[in-house]
Amino acid sequence: MAAGLSNALKTARHRLRSAAVRNNSIPVQQPAWGPATCGASGLDSSSGRAAPLSKSHNTPPVIHSFTQQTRFQSFTQIRKMSSSNSRRLNIDNINPHVRAAKYAVRGELAVKSEEFRAALLRGTSDIPFSQVISANIGNPQQLDQKPITFFRQVLSLLENPLLLEKEDILINHLGYKTDVIERAKWFLKNVGSVGAYSASNGAPAIRQHIAEFLERRDGFPANWQDIYLSAGASSGVNTLLHIICADEKSGILVPIPQYPLYTASLSILNATCVPYLLDESKNWGTDINTIKESYQKAKDAGVDTRAIVIINPGNPTGASLSEEDIRAVLEFARQERLVVLADEVYQTNVFIGEFISFKRVLRQLQKENPDGKYDCVELASLHSVSKGMVGECGHRGGYFELVNFDPEVQAEIYKFVSIMLCAPVIGQCLVELMVNPPKAGEPSYELYQKEYRGIYEGMKERANALHKAFEQMEGVECGAPQGAMYLFPTINLPPKAAEAAAKEGRTPDEFYCMKLLEATGVCVVPGSGFGQKEGSLHFRTTFLAPGTEWVGSIVKFHKEFMDQYR
Repeated sequence: MAAGLSNALKTARHRLRSAAVRNNSIPVQQPAWGPATCGASGLDSSSGRAAPLSKSHNTPPVIHSFTQQTRFQSFTQIRKMSSSNSRRLNIDNINPHVRAAKYAVRGELAVKSEEFRAALLRGTSDIPFSQVISANIGNPQQLDQKPITFFRQVLSLLENPLLLEKEDILINHLGYKTDVIERAKWFLKNVGSVGAYSASNGAPAIRQHIAEFLERRDGFPANWQDIYLSAGASSGVNTLLHIICADEKSGILVPIPQYPLYTASLSILNATCVPYLLDESKNWGTDINTIKESYQKAKDAGVDTRAIVIINPGNPTGASLSEEDIRAVLEFARQERLVVLADEVYQTNVFIGEFISFKRVLRQLQKENPDGKYDCVELASLHSVSKGMVGECGHRGGYFELVNFDPEVQAEIYKFVSIMLCAPVIGQCLVELMVNPPKAGEPSYELYQKEYRGIYEGMKERANALHKAFEQMEGVECGAPQGAMYLFPTINLPPKAAEAAAKEGRTPDEFYCMKLLEATGVCVVPGSGFGQKEGSLHFRTTFLAPGTEWVGSIVKFHKEFMDQYR
């Protein structure tokens, strides 16, 4: 198994090196997060589009272990092999938009961390740490978050309905409660086998329960026919961007820093990223004037900006928007006829403030303005089972709800999701369990509440411990944990560190994060992977990993790093 993983990682490294060959150059400092990189300045001054990667920026970072000379020699040899290869596809003739897309969360550092993991499994003894901490991605159960018992018990019966023939054993010997069995039977009656396709937009009975959840959450009715189940929220984002983006002039306002799903998807669609900076001095809040400036700059350059992305609570920042901020965004969307894409997958991960949904505020604005002023503001809001206290990333379950969309556009959305047949049905069932968990008085409620609160409090405790550690570190600035699963500290590095990074063809934050991984086994993501204000440096880390030893190793590494490059 380890050998297989090692070979797969070697193949991945080979591809990274092959990609770097295209321009026969080593990549220099760059934000590694977009097709057409949405830099801090926003748009290319001549075209208004997100500034495209320069020739030397058009390649992914190279693997750290190669010397500069070896890199050039290896790249040249691989290039010659590629040109004489008899295969139909090579790195130069595949879809250039896929090739240009960047996704730092699973980029070079993640590949390197898996190499270390494989080496540790083989028993390699010359590595200065005993485990790899994958703090680069919000993958809770990889980092020992336990699944909710009620959810998994129900799923087990859906995967193997024959177990229902032995209810007495389930209840008396395996700890199943009667409400688990009742819910499984409900699914089997109303959804059917999880091995069969559902309706393309999801099982109607599940969509109805989502609508009921939304009505409880927001205090306004929801129509189950406006809800589409998806393979995680990412699939929903992909669907919506495909519908919205018509050509290279189609622009999408994207917050910076942002989850790189958006810029990568826009790259593949050959559409235009219109970046707007979040305000770090105000806990990464939105600034409506900054949004307006970015929109106008794009408009002046001929970009047809069609939508605005809001991640609430934020990724990578964790910030929750106030009702005032949400109202301002919706009013701007009304004025400029923008679709609002509200990514709300972290809605239960809130430590400071409260989560307020865009749907609730939009409906409130409609209620306050019965003249129909807000009746054409199109909103698509997304949620997922991957985050929060559910943490079921691997089951790929999510949904999006459409508000105020043209029925003919919705018909095209239905057609688009039909091409992929349907979201995984077991994931759809998990969505139903997330929005309709055990209620007070039901047999599984007490255990569900204990597990749910335990996960939440543990997450909050680890977030505060990590924040406290950052406060002790020289040159590191980090606001108090607000929510989501991440901290996004600013790091101020010595000039000598920047010089050393440049010699390796890396940005200073990439260099720092690579050195951190090599010294401690802790894998984080450089801020350039999410976009950051020009002249600033950050990294994103989850606070999902159990224990505190890994936090101490970061503090120790940072002191030694600063002393080395002081």
